[in-house]
Amino acid sequence: QVQLVESGGRLVQAGESLRLSCAVSGRTIDKSTMAWFRQTPGKEREFVAAFGRHGGAVRFADYVTSVRGRFAISRDDATNTAYLQMDNLKPEDTAVYYCAATHYEVMTRDSNDYRYWGQGTQVTVSS
Repeated sequence: QVQLVESGGRLVQAGESLRLSCAVSGRTIDKSTMAWFRQTPGKEREFVAAFGRHGGAVRFADYVTSVRGRFAISRDDATNTAYLQMDNLKPEDTAVYYCAATHYEVMTRDSNDYRYWGQGTQVTVSS
C-alpha cells in the first residue's frame, strides 16, 4: 500500500518561510513525478509545483506562475521524500497542501494524472 504523508504546515506571518515534507512509503519515487497541489474551501485543487522528467534524462521543475520565484520543489529519491520550500509567503497562499505522485514519470499539471495522494497539511498565512 502506497502512503504519502505530508508534514510542516502551520500558521505563519506574511513574509515568513515554511518547508513542507512528503514522506512516501510502499513504493519508490524514482519512477514518479512528484508534485504539490493546494486547495481552499469551495475551490478546485490547484497545481503548485512538480519535479520530474518528460521523456528526457534530466528532471526539471514546473511552477504555477503565482509561486514562481518564491517556492522551490525538490526531492530526495534516496530517502523517498519530496519537499516544498515556500519563501515570502502571502495570505493568498493559505490552503491545504497536498503531495502527489504519478505512477509513471511524466511532467503534468493535471491532478487526474497523479495516482497517489497524501492527506494534506494546512498552511495558514496571516497578514
